[in-house]
Amino acid sequence: MTYTRLSAVFGLLVFVSLAACRQVPAAGGAPAAGTASAASSATAAPAAAQPAPVSPAAPEGGTVTGSVGETMNSGGYTYVKLQTGKDDVWIAATEFTVKIGDRLTVALEMPMANFHSKTLNRDFPMLYFVSNVSRGGETLVGARGPEAGSAAPIDMMGSHQSAAATATPVEPIPPASGGLTIADVWAQRKALAGKSVVVRGKVVKVNDGIMGRNWLHLQDGSGSATDRTNDLTITTAAEVKLGDVVTVSGVLAVGKDFGSGYAYEAILENAKVTGK
Repeated sequence: MTYTRLSAVFGLLVFVSLAACRQVPAAGGAPAAGTASAASSATAAPAAAQPAPVSPAAPEGGTVTGSVGETMNSGGYTYVKLQTGKDDVWIAATEFTVKIGDRLTVALEMPMANFHSKTLNRDFPMLYFVSNVSRGGETLVGARGPEAGSAAPIDMMGSHQSAAATATPVEPIPPASGGLTIADVWAQRKALAGKSVVVRGKVVKVNDGIMGRNWLHLQDGSGSATDRTNDLTITTAAEVKLGDVVTVSGVLAVGKDFGSGYAYEAILENAKVTGK
């Protein structure tokens, strides 16, 4: 009996030992998983510490007030860096008089990320084109400001009205093969909306490098300056010069609104210059 009991106890001890041995991999497996997780976290940490570059976030729209920390005039615009006490904000408006230290209030309107100024040969991570600037209650740029008088406060893209009434009327230019006159485009604009259109005309106005494209005004001698059917706005990546006679093809957009008062009843977008 004693022998039998001892055998039973010994067998129980062996069973417990074996069971414990079987649990060792599982017990060791948990730290291994933790180690793998830690290694994974350690590997991921450098990537998290070096995020991909992004464009600076634009301040929320509305009105901001700040002191002029830097300013320069170029291409008919005044560029100003406003120091608001939180974030520096770059603005551009039609040329006005300002000096370092002036305290300005502006309404942020048209943000342009990664804007390149060709006239300054300078890049701005974020630039706001604005149409209202005041200093101590005095309006410097705006509807009642000294620079008022044009149809659009900032003619950065070239307002349709300003280009339609050119000082010297353009002599008639025959349309390109398979193309339309500018007057025809205006007359048929609703039917042509969203379709490819070809026109040929003389460049009467150019604004380069705005919103990543160049803005042209073409006239071909057709249409009327009175109702502005003699002028068509074109956007393109091509570079042309004032006075060039070009043939362009692009998609016609009707009722295009870029905001901040820049709306076009008809505009030929992303056009290709196929002839000069």
